[in-house]
Amino acid sequence: MARMRGEADPTRTLGVGLIGTGFMGKCHALAYRNANAVLGGLPPVRLELLCDVPDEKATRMAEQFGFARATDDWRALVRDDAVDIVCITTPNRMHHEMALAAMAAGKHVHCEKPLALTLAQAEEMAQVAQDAGVHTMVGYNYIHNPAFTHAKRLVEAGEIGRIVHVRGWVDEDYQADPDLPWTWRAAVAEAGLGALGDLGCHLVSMVCRLAGPIDSLIADMATVHETRPLAEGAGRQAVENEDLASALVRFAGGATGVLAISRSAWGRKNRLGFEIHGTKGLIVFDQERMNELMLYRNAGDKALQGFTTILTGPEHAPFGAFVPAAGHQIGMNDLKIIEAGAFLAEIAGGPRAGPDFKEALVFERVIHAIADAARSDARIHLA
Repeated sequence: MARMRGEADPTRTLGVGLIGTGFMGKCHALAYRNANAVLGGLPPVRLELLCDVPDEKATRMAEQFGFARATDDWRALVRDDAVDIVCITTPNRMHHEMALAAMAAGKHVHCEKPLALTLAQAEEMAQVAQDAGVHTMVGYNYIHNPAFTHAKRLVEAGEIGRIVHVRGWVDEDYQADPDLPWTWRAAVAEAGLGALGDLGCHLVSMVCRLAGPIDSLIADMATVHETRPLAEGAGRQAVENEDLASALVRFAGGATGVLAISRSAWGRKNRLGFEIHGTKGLIVFDQERMNELMLYRNAGDKALQGFTTILTGPEHAPFGAFVPAAGHQIGMNDLKIIEAGAFLAEIAGGPRAGPDFKEALVFERVIHAIADAARSDARIHLA
């Protein structure tokens, strides 16, 4: 049974149970298998139990990922005494039930975003986590990028002065093709929000960590392709959620902001980025160039001023744990290693890593407020 807060034992081997073997399932498996090898000083882990359906697939993927056992019953996984951490990498509609069951069994939970289909479900998950006293982590891996954490340090150190304006964007083209077949991502009952829940929450996690909480907003959203073809020529089915959204936001600290989100932006693969405008300078980041950060500071000789491109390197921990030289790059899966390592360290008694369910709820309140503001054509206040 998983230990509660304040009962950490850094020498105890932690059993990992993984539900789901898709893109993010593999990412979690790689992260927990490699976290100690890369970062060091973490409690040892066992890749204990993997769940997928059918059972044949679970067995095959357990062998591929390096898990000791397999099952096609996720309820058996969360009850298993050898499992301490439950990783949930399933479609969105399953997160709520699985997380509640895992926490009821005393397990720590590492859940992919968004937390749930609805805000009410997410609020329940955060409250149960607090009451259960277990550790939780939500898969906002981009805020573990050394380039991002360096940007946060620059802001906190006052390098660009007081933040006055934030521009953020996240664009992908995985739903740009009108002939792409209908999938569960188009159904409210399966995915909840569309581009906001899949992409927008990542952007919100970044700007909130840099500029603080969002106080109020107005917004708009649209479905670009209102129907999509079903398999084998069986007609077309309605797309129930949004392909794009935008918001004008006001931060509690006084800054204003513009956020734009699209899953139908041709040519964009993971253009998740921001500009942070301050009274003394500017910080620019784009996830498609994830090992770079651009900094402008209004200091010194005007004739020599310009943007500085900072290539992440060993000076930007924990980059050096992966590679000892700047310019040699880390990748998306490496961010999940940092995330899993931070979670393991927290469970072993280290500092809170986050975002836990409580902080993730803040992000999800923003994306649901954007949807509500777009539907009501009114300013939504979050405070």
